[in-house]
Amino acid sequence: MARNGKKLRAVKEKMSDEILNLADAVAFIKENPVAKFDESVDFSITLGVDPKKSDQAIRGTVSLPHGTGKDVRVVVFASGDAADAAKEAGADFVGNEDLIEKVKGGWTDFDVAVATPDTMREVRKLGKVLGPRGLMPNPKLGTVTDDVALAVQQSKAGKVEFRMDRTGNINVSFGKVSFDADKLLENADALLDAIRQEKPAGLKCALIKKCYVSSTMGVGLRVDIQD
Repeated sequence: MARNGKKLRAVKEKMSDEILNLADAVAFIKENPVAKFDESVDFSITLGVDPKKSDQAIRGTVSLPHGTGKDVRVVVFASGDAADAAKEAGADFVGNEDLIEKVKGGWTDFDVAVATPDTMREVRKLGKVLGPRGLMPNPKLGTVTDDVALAVQQSKAGKVEFRMDRTGNINVSFGKVSFDADKLLENADALLDAIRQEKPAGLKCALIKKCYVSSTMGVGLRVDIQD
């Protein structure tokens, strides 16, 4: 921890207060790693919406062209042929009543939950467990579907969810420090485009007010994002 603290202080000394373009920010992060592990590269975005208004809530998904670099663990609530298809597609855990009981007991060792429509009557009862963690299957996000195989494949390939928190911010990863800079930038562009497409029709100001980029353990660099 001491070495990481020293590294972080050294990186902070290299920073300036200027707003960077995205390419320069990504280059700085790649040139100044803080942790020994392969850190994620993250956006922290302040939106120009009113988080108290339900019609201005921002949430969606996007398939990053180069994936996230993360091993995504997917569970599928299904039975019969759908369960077989999920297993064949590479789901990490598949089940129905047994899986529901396991999650009801507090188990959430996964990143994405997918469910067939016929299982949702019981899966909805897991709201207190899955809801606060952002894991509840949702038709809008493509995680309540009869085509569970496709949902599993997309999640494994780099489909990510972005959602606004209660203060009107979005925090989401778009790759790893080890990625080539060009791949990180292409992932970032895809993510920003998807967020912009969710702009509420009645919003008169810019959707994105401020945007910072950082690595998992690193410093936040403010970047110039043209809305």
